Amino acid sequence: MMQERKLQVLRAIVEDYVATNEPVGSKALTDRHQFRVSPATIRSDMAALEDAGLITQPHTSAGRIPTDAGYRLFVDQLAEDQPVTPAQQRAIQRFFAEAVGFDEVLTSASRLVAELTGQIAIVQYPTLKTARLKHLELVELNAVADEGRLLVVVITDAGRVAQTHLTYQTSAEVDVSKLNAKLNEAAAGKSAAELPEAFSTAASVLTQAAAELFTEIAEVVISALDDDAESRIVVSGAANLARENKQFDSGVLPLLEALEEQVTLLSLLAEMKGDSPSPENEIVTPNSIRVRIGTENRIPGFTEAALITADYLPGNVTDGYAATGAKDAALIGAIGPTRLNYPATMASVRAVARYLSRALPA
Repeated sequence: MMQERKLQVLRAIVEDYVATNEPVGSKALTDRHQFRVSPATIRSDMAALEDAGLITQPHTSAGRIPTDAGYRLFVDQLAEDQPVTPAQQRAIQRFFAEAVGFDEVLTSASRLVAELTGQIAIVQYPTLKTARLKHLELVELNAVADEGRLLVVVITDAGRVAQTHLTYQTSAEVDVSKLNAKLNEAAAGKSAAELPEAFSTAASVLTQAAAELFTEIAEVVISALDDDAESRIVVSGAANLARENKQFDSGVLPLLEALEEQVTLLSLLAEMKGDSPSPENEIVTPNSIRVRIGTENRIPGFTEAALITADYLPGNVTDGYAATGAKDAALIGAIGPTRLNYPATMASVRAVARYLSRALPA
């Protein structure tokens, strides 16, 4: 184990570099921090940290900056918990109080993380495989020739709304309003797995024309409920990267291009969910932050970035849930350069994850 003073020197280098964006020298450390040892001793400690691969010298005669390994040690052992401020808490409460509807809540959460951290924010949609149909609405649109047109509106118990256009042959008269009532009677409160049998039973007593249209609409409803919503991500705050451009040796373009490829981002988030912070059968909470730093990401575009995420679980008001149920959770996080304020960013992501869990119905 490293001596305590060397760890404190590393902490000081990380904090000073994050604050000033300038390499940190031994004289600056002794001037700013109460080490009560000579600059020569600090230089010796810095040499040991450099030999350990925790700091590096970017230029000759310059001070030192943390490496990815140095940031990792800082996050794992040295970073102190930093609660959000009362002003930030009020901002979080205001954001969620004003958001209405499933999609708007997720969008608000993403914008909020971007605002609080000054970084890019991402919110992964939770899985809707357990969602149940709350209401179905059929809206008749103007017919074209002998084709009728419907807008099929599906509302889940989680508040998500899906809309699909459907055309059908109008050779036989079908009462759409009665069909709408029949569909809701058969499907309300049922999950995607329960719908096929319910729809089949309901269709069996209809006329052939009505049954055919009923079946087409049923397929649309089942598809909407069975949609793998984890394939959707909300991204906010890309403009924040403009001021961080100099923090990426390769520029921000590779990261922005990677963010546009949602398949790539989903792959990275899937890996991070595998970085379970708690063993099986223990309790997972929003306090369980996952952090990937620089080359730990191993995905082009993200190798110069830090990604900080927390789990959120719709309907969770206890701040904890069994790890065995973590598959139903999704991730919310912030992406920025490796030179960022890790304690403050982790605190903001954690706080928004907690509020988001409470804002969404189970």
